[in-house]
Amino acid sequence: MRKNYIKLEASKFKSEYKAVIKQIEKYDRIAIFRHIKPDFDALGTQFGLATFIKENFPNKEVITLGDNHVTFTNRIYPEVDKVNDSWFDTPFLGIVVDVGEKKRIADPRFERAEFLIKFDHHPSNEETHFDIGICDIELAAASELVCNFLFTLPKKYKVSKNAAWYLYSALVGDSGRFQYSSTSAHTFEISSLLIETGINITEIYAKMYEKTIDDLDSIKFVLNNFKVSEHGVAYYVMTQKDLDTLKLTNERGKENVNTFANIRGINIWCSITEDVTVPCYRISIRSRDYVINEVAKKYEGGGHAQAAGAQIPNLDALPQFIEDLEKVILEGK
Repeated sequence: MRKNYIKLEASKFKSEYKAVIKQIEKYDRIAIFRHIKPDFDALGTQFGLATFIKENFPNKEVITLGDNHVTFTNRIYPEVDKVNDSWFDTPFLGIVVDVGEKKRIADPRFERAEFLIKFDHHPSNEETHFDIGICDIELAAASELVCNFLFTLPKKYKVSKNAAWYLYSALVGDSGRFQYSSTSAHTFEISSLLIETGINITEIYAKMYEKTIDDLDSIKFVLNNFKVSEHGVAYYVMTQKDLDTLKLTNERGKENVNTFANIRGINIWCSITEDVTVPCYRISIRSRDYVINEVAKKYEGGGHAQAAGAQIPNLDALPQFIEDLEKVILEGK
């Protein structure tokens, strides 16, 4: 008999799921938070969960908080809510999605929640800092965990086409279109249930991966300036001058990091983008076969086994960073 992976996953958090829906039912005011510099998973999970709660509990006030994205906002996702500090004077439920550490939550006012819940899939030791902390690092996306919760609720609660649209985009984004090693049978079962709501996945992909003619200049820059180390670490550097020339924000510097995926001879690939506001160089690291998040932790970052982020103070630190990634390849991890 074929396994029901959704029920197997839900069995890990049966008591937590019951406690979460009880808190959602209890509070009339709910704020949903996620990490700074949001990606597809952060935004899609945030708006998908908010939509679900609004549609199933129409009398509740539900807000989404954090920074807007430089290109995803208004093209794929709506703008987040802007609320005064006085909103937080009345008791509210806080739900945090897709954040491993509290310091990365985009709006610090989460601290004022009377009750705080977290759904996440990043390695972390901070679950005990929440009233309810639910984390499964084996899942491809925070969306996958939230969907597991939603699809195992009593039948009176419905996941609409609108909510599914956001949640599917989140799952696609963090699974690398179902190519990363974290993709599992559970991932596809969740995807199937989301598709059954009637979402148009062709439309979703078109919006997520839309490019402009100007974007071709960025791709050209990457192809003309990338380097590959002796043992297959590919990377490109975008300084502030490069970003200005290409008319890009530093958040967009990493957009072409996966140009090097599936290239024979490249084992780990990175984008390295200057952020003059810190100042530092922000790094996005990807791999197919090697665990790179331990190196990321060494450089003020972290993340998943094959997808992580880090930073270095200046380009003088770059050779050592590349050497550390080469060691991972040589050690066969």
